[in-house]
Amino acid sequence: MTRSRVSAVLGVLVAGVIGVGVLAQDPARGQGAGQGRGGVQPDANGECPPGTTMVRPGNCQAPQAQYPVPSILDYRPRTTLVTAETRTPKAKFPAIDYHGHIAGRLSTPEAIAALIKDMDSLGLGLMISADGGSALRSIDTIKSSPYKDRFRVMTGVNFANVGPGWAEKAVAQLEADVKAGAVGIGEISKSLGLRTRKADGSRLAVDDAEMDPVWAAAGRLTIPVFIHTAEPQEFFEPIDYKNERWLELSLFGDRRYPAGQFPRFEELNAERDRMYKKHPKTTFVMAHFGWHANDLARLGKMLDAMPNVYTEMGAVLYDLGRQPRAAREFLIKYQDRVLFGKDAYETSEYPYYWRVLETTDEYFDYYRDYHAFWKLYGLGLPDAVLKKIYYQNAVKITPGLPQTGWPK
Repeated sequence: MTRSRVSAVLGVLVAGVIGVGVLAQDPARGQGAGQGRGGVQPDANGECPPGTTMVRPGNCQAPQAQYPVPSILDYRPRTTLVTAETRTPKAKFPAIDYHGHIAGRLSTPEAIAALIKDMDSLGLGLMISADGGSALRSIDTIKSSPYKDRFRVMTGVNFANVGPGWAEKAVAQLEADVKAGAVGIGEISKSLGLRTRKADGSRLAVDDAEMDPVWAAAGRLTIPVFIHTAEPQEFFEPIDYKNERWLELSLFGDRRYPAGQFPRFEELNAERDRMYKKHPKTTFVMAHFGWHANDLARLGKMLDAMPNVYTEMGAVLYDLGRQPRAAREFLIKYQDRVLFGKDAYETSEYPYYWRVLETTDEYFDYYRDYHAFWKLYGLGLPDAVLKKIYYQNAVKITPGLPQTGWPK
C-alpha cells in the first residue's frame, strides 16, 4: 500500500474517531476533495493535518460536506474484488492443537464427547490443554474415556513468592505432576516478567536465577516448556493514531503496558532469550511466535541461534496472512520448528487457519476486526510442511503424546 493510500485511509478514519468537523467548506481547506487544488500543505514530516488526506503531492484536503466522515468502527467498505473462495472446514491432515484452553471442557464424559464431535468436524486429531495446573483435575476423566488418546494436559508452575526454598518445592510438584500424566509445563502466563512479584516484592524477571532449577528439571524430565512472554509490540507503544492496534487497545484496558509502569518489550525479550540460552538441554516452545510474526527475519535468527527453541502460531494468523510470500518462505525454511496452536477455543475460527495455511486464496477477512483491519492471503504450503506443523513437530518434541497412529 502506498504512503498516499495509507494517508487517505487514516485521514478518513482518524477524522471520525476524534470528531473532527467536516472541513471542506472552509476556504482554508479547499473547495472539494479530489480536485487537486486548494487545501493545505502537509507538515514538515509529510503528514496531512487531522481531518484531511493527501489528494495530490503536497496537497491535503477534507471530504466534501455532504459526505459524513465515518468512524473507524463504522467504515466497512464493500470490496469489488472477485477472487477464489476455498471452503476449508476441516484441516487437510489431523492437527494437534498445542495451545488449547479447554480445561473446562474436560470435566465430564459428556463434555469430552461434545468436544470430540467438534474436533472431528474440524480435523483436530488431538488437543493439549495448556491451562496449567487446572487441567490436572481432569486426568482421571480423560484416562477413563474412550477418547483418552485425543487429549493431553500440561501442568503449571506457581511463581508466587519465588524466594528461598521455593525451587525445591516447585521441582517436587513438577515431578509429581509429570508422574500423574502431565506432558509439559504450560502455558506459562505472560504475567511472568510483567506482573508477577517475588517474595521480596520485586518484579520476577523471566531469567531470574531462582527459577533455574525448574527449567533444568524440565530438561531432565524431557518435557517441553510452553511459554508466553510479553505481548504484541504495539501494546507497549503510545496509543495514538499511528498504532495499528489502536482499536484493540481502546477496547481492552488490560492490554496496555505504558512506560514507567511495566518493563519494555525489548527488555522482556532480552530476559527471555537469556533464559533460553542458559538452558540448552531444555526444550522451549514460544507461544504466539514470540510476538515476532511481524518480524520473521528476527524470529529466524532466534531459531538459528537457539536449537532448543520451537514456536507456535496461536493468535498471530493476522500477521502470517498479510505477508504471504515471506510467511510461506519462513514456514518452509523452519518447517521443523513450528507447531500449530489456536489459543482461544472457538470452532468458527479454526477454518481461517486451514485457509491461510493450505490454500492460495487472496484478500479475505480475518475473524476479528479489532485485531486486524487488513486482509489475509493463503500461503499454499506443501503437504510435507503441513504435516510437520500440524502434528509431526509436536509429537517429536513431546514424548508424552501418542507416538503412533499419525499419517506417514
